[in-house]
Amino acid sequence: MKYTDLFIDFDDTLYDTHGNAVIALSELYELLHLEQYFDEPQVFYNDYWETNIRLWTQYAKGEIERDYLIVERFRHPLSLGKNLNPTVDYCRQASDQFLALCSVKPGLVDGAKELMDYLRRKGYRMHLCSNGFHEVQYKKLRSCGLSDYFSTIILSEDAGANKPSPRFFEYALEQSHAPQDRTLMIGDNFNTDIIGAQEAGLATIFFNRFPDYPAPAPTTHEVHHLRDIMKIL
Repeated sequence: MKYTDLFIDFDDTLYDTHGNAVIALSELYELLHLEQYFDEPQVFYNDYWETNIRLWTQYAKGEIERDYLIVERFRHPLSLGKNLNPTVDYCRQASDQFLALCSVKPGLVDGAKELMDYLRRKGYRMHLCSNGFHEVQYKKLRSCGLSDYFSTIILSEDAGANKPSPRFFEYALEQSHAPQDRTLMIGDNFNTDIIGAQEAGLATIFFNRFPDYPAPAPTTHEVHHLRDIMKIL
């Protein structure tokens, strides 16, 4: 099959979201002087990541709204601090500061720039498909230098639905004018990227960054490094 269009996930597929956020979270800890409330910063960090993963999973399923995610992912870990009573306003301010710190980080997943250069040389039309927040994703794209590679930016807030919803992929096909039978989705999240794309009738490449845990179901292709995609496309 000769593909013409590629739907590409952004966070932790191209952009090192986790690595950049680790740095930003440490900076936020210092900015908010959280050492006053925590004897050990790892207590705050560990609960943040656990809470964040759980909430993003719920958000992708449409079970919670964006505002709830923004507040709760900080309220829960901050509430573990001694004599710290995080109000909604305090959590919103923490979130705003954290996102400001995150969005200027340039870190990419290993091989991302090399892959994007290769795909552009091969003539593929590339469309970013993300569940991330509108204003944050555009800032991150500029910070990491990948904006110009994409013909279309497709975000869940514009689509009115998150991946893996069929509504997201219907919107993506409409906006990109990509032919369904010649479009392939690349992503690192099996549930949101791969299952969603498969249900929309698209071919898929599962970027599995954890090879000890193989894909839970069949996919068109599975790779463990972004450079491996160049052997397929």
